[in-house]
Amino acid sequence: MDEQSFRVKVIIEVLGGPEAHVQATIKKVVEKVKELKEMKVLKDQIFETTQVEKRNLWTTFCELEMQANHIQALMDFCFDFMPSSVEILEPQKFTFTAEPISNLLNDLIGRLHQYDMFLKNAHAENISLKKKIESLES
Repeated sequence: MDEQSFRVKVIIEVLGGPEAHVQATIKKVVEKVKELKEMKVLKDQIFETTQVEKRNLWTTFCELEMQANHIQALMDFCFDFMPSSVEILEPQKFTFTAEPISNLLNDLIGRLHQYDMFLKNAHAENISLKKKIESLES
């Protein structure tokens, strides 16, 4: 492992239905992760699906041990796959120059602005639809 790479353990969860779809989806997620050029899957384990209590939903998760070529690859993975947990196994300590940290922060801010804009647009559409429904009910 070189100075810039990271060995991590991540958990990715899937929730939905029917059960067969959840099982197929988690397998596709693992396949997609394995296709990443800047990440190498060292170990993978997919766990059995379980039904969410008293609902027609199923859940499963996978645990992946991976090596990221650099911190940006790890951050991109986190944004793209939204793991529920990330544990950095190696290195225990690391040193960065200002540039990669600035890039990470700017990427984070950019993504947050995208999500904020999406939520504001969805909220505005929701208000508009409610007004249309109210006008039809009148």
